[in-house]
Amino acid sequence: MAATKTKTEGAIKAGGGKYHFRVAKLRKVAAGTGYSTSHGGVVEGARMLFGYIHKPRGTGSRMHSHPNEQFNYVVQGTLKGSVNGKRVLAPAGTLIYIPANAPHTLVSTPDEDVIFLALKDLSHGIIGKAVDGTMAGPHFEPGFGPRAASRKRAAKK
Repeated sequence: MAATKTKTEGAIKAGGGKYHFRVAKLRKVAAGTGYSTSHGGVVEGARMLFGYIHKPRGTGSRMHSHPNEQFNYVVQGTLKGSVNGKRVLAPAGTLIYIPANAPHTLVSTPDEDVIFLALKDLSHGIIGKAVDGTMAGPHFEPGFGPRAASRKRAAKK
């Protein structure tokens, strides 16, 4: 029987009779608590994890890293940022490789939300740590974020 404990809080454990998943209907969990707006469904197997991840437009991650390597396949929208100091611009249909422990930041461009598939080895869960040592919140492009959303709602009243 497969273990039921996951490394990512709220993730679903595959195996033990669970072999197929409707990814768009998975329970949404935080996928970057303290440094990113990423959230989505996460399924963990015995040695790897899969995430169906959403980043709202104009938002994303501050520079962070994690001990597991990762592949992100962009399904919708465009991610921009850097991996190991190299610039990344990844529209839909692009695969991004992030080596273990590589500092990286990825932000959804302002024109639309991003959906990407995240694949990681299970030496660690889906959440990493901000490079600056703080978990002070995600990255927001100018005009986006909690304060911008509050101003937009107030202007509509």
